[in-house]
Amino acid sequence: MDEIRLVKPSADYADDIMAFRQELLDADSEFAGCGSLYHCSSAGEWINIVEASETTCAEGMVTSNSYIAVRLCDNKIVGIIDLRHHIDNPILSAWGGHIGYTVRPSERRKGYAKDMLRQNLRNCRDRGIDRVLITCSCGNVASEKTIVANGGVLEKEICVDGKMMKRFWVELRQD
Repeated sequence: MDEIRLVKPSADYADDIMAFRQELLDADSEFAGCGSLYHCSSAGEWINIVEASETTCAEGMVTSNSYIAVRLCDNKIVGIIDLRHHIDNPILSAWGGHIGYTVRPSERRKGYAKDMLRQNLRNCRDRGIDRVLITCSCGNVASEKTIVANGGVLEKEICVDGKMMKRFWVELRQD
């Protein structure tokens, strides 16, 4: 796996953001952790939404940060991950959690999700979040392995709209 860095989305990555979006659509993949990218018709629209989400949000939502995972050797987006500032919300506290993420379909099974989550857990620690909820579908073995590799401990399985989900907690030390 090549080295990656989490960075805030910017117009510098506009073309690749839309290519990432199209790749997810073509693969009929979930847009977990991508905010409203699914509904956006331009990278600029999505960037404006994620920037605004850092300080304000619509009713029923929570403030959050979104990051693109950029591979340093070629400056390509390999994934998108978000960090919800809190989970004081019925959906987030039940099954949405603090973090959601997606790896570009062509870049999966290369270890990027594990490193994205590791880096974002540092962001959680920096925000003073010491207990992080991360969830995944029961059949998503890759995501489960990613969460466990980053210290996730299974709390329980729950049913959400007929779909089984696993809830994991990651305890972060505050230094």
